[in-house]
Order: sequence, then C-alpha cells, then structure tokens
Amino acid sequence: MTKTAIVILNYNGRAYLEKFLPGVIKYSKDATVIVADNASTDDSVAFLEANHPEVQLIILDENHGYAGGYNEALKQIEAEYYLLLNSDVEVTPDWINPLVSFLDSNPEYAACQPKIKDYNHRALFEYAGASGGFIDSLGYPYCRGRIFDELEADSGQYNDPIDIFWSSGACMLIRSEVFFNARGFDQDFFAHMEEIDLCWRIQSMGMKIRAIPAATVYHVGGGTLNKSSSFKTYLNFRNGLSLLIKNLPLPHLILKFPIRIFLDWLAALKFILEGSFNHATAVLKAHFYILSYSIKTLKKRKNTSATPQSMMVVFEYYVKKKRKFSDF
Repeated sequence: MTKTAIVILNYNGRAYLEKFLPGVIKYSKDATVIVADNASTDDSVAFLEANHPEVQLIILDENHGYAGGYNEALKQIEAEYYLLLNSDVEVTPDWINPLVSFLDSNPEYAACQPKIKDYNHRALFEYAGASGGFIDSLGYPYCRGRIFDELEADSGQYNDPIDIFWSSGACMLIRSEVFFNARGFDQDFFAHMEEIDLCWRIQSMGMKIRAIPAATVYHVGGGTLNKSSSFKTYLNFRNGLSLLIKNLPLPHLILKFPIRIFLDWLAALKFILEGSFNHATAVLKAHFYILSYSIKTLKKRKNTSATPQSMMVVFEYYVKKKRKFSDF
C-alpha cells in the first residue's frame, strides 16, 4: 500500500493536464500520482496514455460529478493518505511535504490544506479555500483571505497554521480511513460544497482539520463550471441548504433555516433586478429540490454535534462593511 496517493479527478480537462500535470509529477516524488477520468468526451485519456504512462489511470464509466467521481475512484486506491487535487492547480516545489508531515505528527487531525492562491492573479488568495475555510451560523462559507467575492492580497497575514472548519476540495490531504469512516462525499451534492459537508461530518466524529500555509499551490478555479453558469448557482444554493439540513444541530436548524430561506429569496430578487433571470430561476429550482427531497435529506442526519461559527457573515459584510477575515 502506498503512503500518499495524489488523485486528480478529470473531466474534459486535457488542457489542464497538459499544463499542470508535469509539475505535479516533478514535485511529488514520494507520492503515487493517479488520474481518475470522469468519462471525459475530449482526448484526455489518449493524451495521458501517450504522454504520461508513469501516471496511473482510472477510467470511470460515467460522469459521477466531483463527489461521486472521487467516491468511485478512491474505492480502487489503497493508500494511507489521499491528496485530492483539482486538475487546474499548479503546485510548488515543497507543496506536499508540510501536509504529510503534519498528519504524520498529529493523529487527532483528519485532513489539512495548503495556502491556495489565484493562478491568474498570483498576489491574491483564491476563492476556493484561500488560507482555510470557515462557515457562519447560516451556512455561508468564507475563508481566511476571501469573504464572498472579496479576495485579499497575500502579504503573509495568514501564514500561521490554524484549525479550520473545512478544507478546500481543490487541494485536500485526508486520511483514507477517515474518508471511508465518514462515508465519503455525499453523491447527491454532485459538485460544490461536498467538501464542506464531509469536513462538517468529520468534526462531528471528533476529529479536526488544519490549514498549513507553509505549503502553497495556485488554483485557476472555475475550470468545469464558471461563475456565469446558472447550474453552478443552482448547485451552490441547493447544496448550501442541504448542508444545514444534514449537519446543523436541531435547535439551530429550526431557528436559522427560515432566515436562510428569506436571504435566498433576496438573492433571487437581486438577480432579477440585475437582469440575471436564469440565475434567479436557479435559486427557485434549488428550493424546489430541497422541498421535494427534504425527507431524504433529513434521513442523512447522523451525529450533528459540530456547530459552525456563531456570527453571520452576511450581516458583517453587507451591513458592517467588513471585507477582510481579520476584521471579524
């Protein structure tokens, strides 16, 4: 059994593999590099077979999404640690060693992530993880270095390793045993926030998660679904509500869920006023899904002992005009 398996889930990402995979191979000598192809329709598989025979290839029968794709692939991989890595990530020379060393020395921690910066604007933190993820009492994710769409420049202000609420799925090192004990990703999420759901469940199991900024990677972001996609809007609103139903302790859920629904409707109204009718419709579709599958989602509630931060990031951002993590 290999110690660390770097697993890149690919869907029509041939260009990203060509650009970023050589760096992963070069700077990950002590790990096994694996690409799990999520039934791509481009020439990703042919490219890998022709140019990177040293990389192990898992070919999935259909596009299972991010959540299901990793679940299916990891069943086929024996390793102590899984390093889940997006195909659009540029790694740096000493990116993996601080992560592995930390988990080796701290058995009470289930997972960790590096500092994640913006590939196209390299002085900035990147949206999907920055220097560690958190979630507020209404289920809104935010990061050290990113509040909603506000990205901070990295001046070393978040270089200290700290406990976080969630590790980014763009680059996450996780113990394989914990991944399976937590039942992996929720495949109903398909993509977006599935890593937050997993990390929430892991914390309810009594384990912790850490940001290790001594390791740094650069993430392109939006490689599969960009910001303009109404399907991405649908997934974000749908999965954000599913997160709360599945994981929030019942007294908090009863109190906070109606507030979150109201704020979602305000977001839909904002989309309408901006002329983004497809995004407004996506919010309504997300709510229809939650209503239709509420019983199914409620049945997934197990241990809900972990609670998010008590503050409301929406209030702090829009009312108090706080734009930086350090302002909270």
